[in-house]
Amino acid sequence: MDEQAKKTALRMIPYGLYVLTSRGVAATVNWVTQASFEPPLVVVAVKADSRIYGAIRSSRAFALNFLGKDQGDVAYAFFKSVESDARQIGGYEYELGRTGSPLLRIVPAFVECHVTDVVERGDHAVVVGEVVEAGVRREPEGRPDEAILWLRDLGPKIFYGG
Repeated sequence: MDEQAKKTALRMIPYGLYVLTSRGVAATVNWVTQASFEPPLVVVAVKADSRIYGAIRSSRAFALNFLGKDQGDVAYAFFKSVESDARQIGGYEYELGRTGSPLLRIVPAFVECHVTDVVERGDHAVVVGEVVEAGVRREPEGRPDEAILWLRDLGPKIFYGG
């Protein structure tokens, strides 16, 4: 396989950015998609050796906090391990959701999920979650999918994949 062609082709996949939370742990993720309408299912991929994956495995629940176009600083804040307490995680206030997962107050929307399936392959785990709660804190102007932060919004030298 041509390694450069593989890298370039895989970098053509568009990625939105989200803060994934579970029981006091948070991480910026970008491998997210909706997998079913009924029941509503979302899929997220996380590094198999990460703290967030350990929290999801033990709690069997997670929340996806959707980042708005102007929230690149929030995405960067969760690229590394962060401190949390009963009021904040990574310096951002949160409230506990129905699943016990932190819901960032600053984000425009969130979904909470109970884990239904996990597939471990390679260096990531694919986690399927059934949406059990959703909230919109700030109604988007125009198309909802244009309101979220995309990886490409962080600049021309920021890539994932390949």
